Amino acid sequence: MISSVKTTCYATILMLNCACGWAGTDDAGKEAESSAAVVHDSAPQTPKPTPDLTARKRVGKASFYAPQFSGKTMANGAPMDPQGDNAASRTLPLGTKAKVTNVETGKTAVVTIKDRGPYVDGRLVDLSPGTAAKIGLTPRKGITKVVVAPITVPLPNGKIKTGAAADEPLSQPDQVPVHDQKKDTQLAAADASAHAK
Repeated sequence: MISSVKTTCYATILMLNCACGWAGTDDAGKEAESSAAVVHDSAPQTPKPTPDLTARKRVGKASFYAPQFSGKTMANGAPMDPQGDNAASRTLPLGTKAKVTNVETGKTAVVTIKDRGPYVDGRLVDLSPGTAAKIGLTPRKGITKVVVAPITVPLPNGKIKTGAAADEPLSQPDQVPVHDQKKDTQLAAADASAHAK
């Protein structure tokens, strides 16, 4: 008799624990679902890049704003002007003035960093369509290799740092720095070697 009471009590406790466990799991599942929905609905969180206050020249790919961004608010609060000198950089401080040289055409233009982006790996700067046209970047091509040479860089303390292009003629095209040319040559050789195999 005592044995059957113990078994009944044990079975009852086990059922209660399972029921509580299921309820807890169910609530946890609902919380996980609602958390997942919040995460899914928000933009992907990427680490904030470190501001580039070096004012030195950079080499990378340039693209330009698509037509649907015309008039959209940029990071500095102004509307994107497709014919303006506005440009986007992930790391140069807003307000930076820089000379952008298309390596292929040798054409240059002066831009002001007013927005953040581009958010595509390997791209250094997004240009307004007007600026892209000035340096010979066509919609058909889409992207091109550029040298971005800062003229002035606003610092967090309110001061202005003069950049690599501050004392150069703005119409003079920048050449790819020697260390980047070596890297390009090595990459080209590696590509040729891979295609030969």
